[in-house]
Amino acid sequence: MRLAPRSLRGRLLLVILAALGVAQLLILWFFAGERSLAVQTALAQEAAARAANVAQLLDESPPEQAPVILAAANSPLVRFSLDDEPAVDHPEHANPFLAARLARYLGRKPGPDVRVEVHERVRLRDRDHRWAPQVSDEMRRMHRAMMGTTRVAAVRMEVSIRVASGNWLNVETRFHRPPVQWAFPAVMTFVVSAVVIALAVWVALGRLTGPLRALADAATRFGRGEPVAPVPVGGPEELQRLTRAFNEMQDRIRRFVDDRTQLLAALGHDLRSPLTALRVRAEMVDDDETRERLVASIEEMQQMVEATLSFARGMAESEPAETVDLGDYVGALCAEMAEAGEEVTFIAPEGAVSARLRPAATRRALRNVIGNAVRYGGRARVAVRADGVVVVEDDGPGIPEAELSRVFEPFVRLERSRSRETGGTGLGLSIARSILTAQGGSITLENRAEGGLRVLMRLPR
Repeated sequence: MRLAPRSLRGRLLLVILAALGVAQLLILWFFAGERSLAVQTALAQEAAARAANVAQLLDESPPEQAPVILAAANSPLVRFSLDDEPAVDHPEHANPFLAARLARYLGRKPGPDVRVEVHERVRLRDRDHRWAPQVSDEMRRMHRAMMGTTRVAAVRMEVSIRVASGNWLNVETRFHRPPVQWAFPAVMTFVVSAVVIALAVWVALGRLTGPLRALADAATRFGRGEPVAPVPVGGPEELQRLTRAFNEMQDRIRRFVDDRTQLLAALGHDLRSPLTALRVRAEMVDDDETRERLVASIEEMQQMVEATLSFARGMAESEPAETVDLGDYVGALCAEMAEAGEEVTFIAPEGAVSARLRPAATRRALRNVIGNAVRYGGRARVAVRADGVVVVEDDGPGIPEAELSRVFEPFVRLERSRSRETGGTGLGLSIARSILTAQGGSITLENRAEGGLRVLMRLPR
């Protein structure tokens, strides 16, 4: 799997070529079997015809010529002998087809005077072969080289023919299964077919995977909150349906988010006037204690309204994304906060770490998180990791494990560690999470073993 292509185009092409190769091997195997059977049948028929010729020659020649005829007919793989009894004396492996063919060669009718027996898949050792006396050593070496091994699968055929003298001409022949051969035309046919199919499939898949890549890029940009134009509809019908569904989904989500954001912004804006009027009326209260309490409550409500507007702006703004060096970007923000008197320590990464983000919005998210660490933990330690994660740690009391996910909800403030007396409206982490997730990032919280809170902000690389 490590060597397999990563793209859909490459994997489909690899599967098609692999299937073509397997099909070619199966075809070779099937045709090799057919070829072997054809060659064996041809050799058997040739041996039967040769036996018929020798039998006819013995019938037409004087008896004293029989040894000469037999010696001349013998070969490394065919042995002729003239005996009183037939070598084929049982019908277990009789071959009626070859027997009938041999009888026709002899001009006889099929009967017991012509017998053929075939033993398949006999294991033949060269040292066990009974060579004819007249076979030279050179002929034996050539035969061994032709077989290629001293132990091969062979087919043995025995023929028994009654001749005119009343004796039996016994013939034993052995022929081997021909080896599987890669013919050059077959190899070139496979190569040419594979190249043509690969080119055709590569071009066809390019027309399919190209729109898929465009759709994936658009989905990635849309998930990061970047403005995305409708993806052009093209390709097969299924791909067109997918593209239309994505464009419709993108339009619905954008309208839904815009409507909610506008409603939230309008609500926060409209609350400013009543709060201002309440503040004026509260200042007219004669009782000092009552007046201070009313003013404090109204100021708290005004802070919540301002935070709500800030939250709405963070969701509504469509700032273009930029590729920045994350170390320099976060380091500049930490230096600015340190110059303002906040205790912030920055740990720069080793080497450049690039990230694609919306600079102003991400700056607001980082400032919220770092500001929380300074406010509730006394100081903040900020580090940028090589994998694009910004880590913010503090020495505060931490957050109960059961509340780690709930603190991201709007207006949630923990009474013990995030009380109203320390400041804040409960929207800082909500704003930070909305900004980061809108760009394809994330934010998680965890308590440090030695005490304090650790915030991990993952930004898109």
